[in-house]
Amino acid sequence: MNMIVKQSDLAAGNDGERPSRDAAEQAVRTLIRWAGDDPDREGLVGTPDRVARSYEEFFAGYNEDPREILQRTFEEIEGYDEMVILRDIRIESHCEHHMVPIIGRAHVAYLPDKRVVGISKLARVVEIYARRLQIQEKMTAQIANTVEEVLRPRGVAVVIEAAHQCMTTRGVHKAGVTMVTSRMLGAFRDGGETRREFLSMIGRPSA
Repeated sequence: MNMIVKQSDLAAGNDGERPSRDAAEQAVRTLIRWAGDDPDREGLVGTPDRVARSYEEFFAGYNEDPREILQRTFEEIEGYDEMVILRDIRIESHCEHHMVPIIGRAHVAYLPDKRVVGISKLARVVEIYARRLQIQEKMTAQIANTVEEVLRPRGVAVVIEAAHQCMTTRGVHKAGVTMVTSRMLGAFRDGGETRREFLSMIGRPSA
């Protein structure tokens, strides 16, 4: 796989060189031994290959540029200038601190300025950022900032609600906890009525 991540998105100190598939599989074998098992026994002999293939899927977002996804827009909208909302976009991501799943949903809205984008493209932007090592706060900001940067709408709103297995299956072991993050830009930040309308439409009425 070729990485299509901007240099600004790379962690400091990353030289950009990707290890080989064989090196990745050897790393999995090392982890299996470190856990106390034998990577050559029948049930585990194919695990390094399966893990490597799984990681290709889990982290496929590094191979796509979300900004390119939003380039094609439509201007024949008969003057439509009301809110466009996608609710309940499923998110499957991985915590960058423990590399365990973050499972939840995203709500994305924008106020168009003379042009709109296909709704599947918004979902793809969410998916691309989700399929990277993440923290929820950063992912929320990345989605909102990208939509604002490319579409230049009058406002953007993103809310993510998710459960973090780094909290439910390890550490404090608190099942049933949901983390909620939001990023409001333009009219959603400046206009209380617009923000309240959005929150109401995604089922999170504000006081």
